[in-house]
Amino acid sequence: MSTEPKLSFKQQQLIVRENAIVDATNSLLAKKGFDLMTMDEVAADVGIAKASLYKHFPSKEALAAAAMIRLLENTLAFVRGLAPDQPAIDQLKGVLQWALEVRMKGGLPTLPAENTGLREALLNNTRYITRLMDLNELMGELIEKARAQGAIRADLPTEVVLFTIYARSCDPTLDYLRTNEQYSDEQVIDFLLSTCFGGLQ
Repeated sequence: MSTEPKLSFKQQQLIVRENAIVDATNSLLAKKGFDLMTMDEVAADVGIAKASLYKHFPSKEALAAAAMIRLLENTLAFVRGLAPDQPAIDQLKGVLQWALEVRMKGGLPTLPAENTGLREALLNNTRYITRLMDLNELMGELIEKARAQGAIRADLPTEVVLFTIYARSCDPTLDYLRTNEQYSDEQVIDFLLSTCFGGLQ
């Protein structure tokens, strides 16, 4: 029997509204990026006043952090749900394929690496840092297992492989190939997977 206190109707409404706000933020970050997204657009997408939006999230940086936390939580759930008897390299490929498919559907927010205010907001967010460290640890374990199984070069440091996979999930090649409309979404994902894990040789 659950011992968790039951949420009041008002608390449930707040959670639903915050989820809608994060949904809108996620979509706008994926379409426009952080710099072009505005608080007005987020409020308009949710159908609330900007003043109401600020009651939930005090800044654009806080909105972006919430979107990134959700992405990390979804990624962690996916990684933890991978079949443990599957070869580690296939699990890593599965993670990248999932991320690319999420991105194809407009669900992968993009953030600028050079924005100091945003970077500080993320680094000072305990929930974000904790989930990022958890994901890095899980991915690192898979990379080391794949290396031990002979599927990844022994001379490549774990962090190089890890950030190569992360970078490929945000690769602008995907947008270019989709705009070109010469290849199907499945082909584009396959190109990115094969070049990430198989190289160009």
